[in-house]
Amino acid sequence: MISREKRLIITFRCTTDAIAMEKACKAAQAPGRLIPVPRAISASCGLSWCADLNSRQSLEELLSQQDLQPEGIYECMI
Repeated sequence: MISREKRLIITFRCTTDAIAMEKACKAAQAPGRLIPVPRAISASCGLSWCADLNSRQSLEELLSQQDLQPEGIYECMI
């Protein structure tokens, strides 16, 4: 059985923003990865950034530094 855990999910308005987030996170060695948006969340773009809940503050700071506007930031069981 696959174990589920609560994760931080950041959604974006467009794929370009999601890819920019991936690039910024890799450059900053920030945690997480791109995943399809979970079914429980409705979003304009089909991609989202998934990371540990503990990384929320650092990822929000990175979003601000990179001038990226997320569509939403969620805590979801996935």
